[in-house]
Amino acid sequence: QVQLVESGGGLVQPGGSLRLSCAASGVSFSLYHMGWYRQAPGKQRELVAVLSTTDLANYGDDVEGRFTISKDNAKNTVYLQMDSLKPEDTAVYYCKARRIYTDYAYWGQGTQVTISA
Repeated sequence: QVQLVESGGGLVQPGGSLRLSCAASGVSFSLYHMGWYRQAPGKQRELVAVLSTTDLANYGDDVEGRFTISKDNAKNTVYLQMDSLKPEDTAVYYCKARRIYTDYAYWGQGTQVTISA
């Protein structure tokens, strides 16, 4: 049974940092691409960052250079380090696991990130 549990969200001032975690169970990082997505109120869910099974990372244009995706295979956890946060980064952040060579995917329940002074 696959389960993705996000944590680490919260309220941060502009310019601050947060690190999100996604604890994955029932998922092998050798078989699943892992990613972070976000959805702001009234907007569609959008890509933040993805990390392939071969550790290739891709980022959304809005976060390139500020966010870093990484994983710890021993802990089966994926991280999103977010620096230089802006108010427009405010959203619910979701973890996603997509099985390679398929469109089959699992989502976490999301964690709220709010950037405000």
